[in-house]
Amino acid sequence: MDDFERLRGRLFGIAYRMLGTATDAEEIVQDAWLRWQGADRSTVRDPAAYLAKVVTNLSMKQLTSARVRRETYVGEWLPEPVLTGRAEFDALGPLEVVAERESVSFALLLLLERLTPAERAAYVLREAFAYSHREVAELIGTTEANARQLASRAGKRLAAEPRRDQPVDRAGWRKLVERFLAAARLGEIEELERMLAADVVSTADGGGKVTAARNPVAGRDRVARYLIGTLQRFGAGIEPHLAEANGRPALIAVGPEGIVAICFVDAGPDGVTDLRFVMNPDKLAFAAAQLSRIGGLPDLSW
Repeated sequence: MDDFERLRGRLFGIAYRMLGTATDAEEIVQDAWLRWQGADRSTVRDPAAYLAKVVTNLSMKQLTSARVRRETYVGEWLPEPVLTGRAEFDALGPLEVVAERESVSFALLLLLERLTPAERAAYVLREAFAYSHREVAELIGTTEANARQLASRAGKRLAAEPRRDQPVDRAGWRKLVERFLAAARLGEIEELERMLAADVVSTADGGGKVTAARNPVAGRDRVARYLIGTLQRFGAGIEPHLAEANGRPALIAVGPEGIVAICFVDAGPDGVTDLRFVMNPDKLAFAAAQLSRIGGLPDLSW
């Protein structure tokens, strides 16, 4: 197998964790492939290090321009979900242990947005791929001391941010979500409110391309009414499916024309704390392509 194809999964994994979007990550990997085709292979002692450096630097450059574009993004920006949990869904590589799943979780990807490109690169390479500080320095073009400082600063900034997502008991999550969906569909607002934390927040990313709340909806009563109203408005012909995305359980809402939303539901001791709806069709295309490769939705539930 060609070196590039052997390393493709790792390269995509680096770019995705750096950018939070699968579409951009694919473009970065394709650009890296073009550079690999034009490279003088006789001068490349370590193809893995060479390609990781190319992808890391392309991602850092892309992240800088992406943040400028996001300043004019319509509504809330959320990462682009990637389906996981099946052998066919291997785009992000193995997610067999907690640390691997955490490295692609929506909650972490959102926090990574607060880091500088260099901090994000140092953190991703160190924490998700276990590169040494010396190797990180070589990949991002800095000194080992600075790479160590970047990773340390990134870790401290992330640790200082409040985390509301909890480790997932999948059986308990499933029961909660099934009750949650039933109450919302039946318009049982009091039952729905009992399952929501007092400070629950619902965030939707429609990108200005579909109807979605442009600002987060916060508070038990407001979120409950918003969810019931949304389901009543869009619920006809749309069916929820339990699946896994970004290493965590998720809901895929499917209509006659395909995926209309992927929703992440985080819960704590006091009930549901966060709901994140990815509804921008552009951000659902990668997951839709994943499903098409297995022939659709059957047997996605766990």
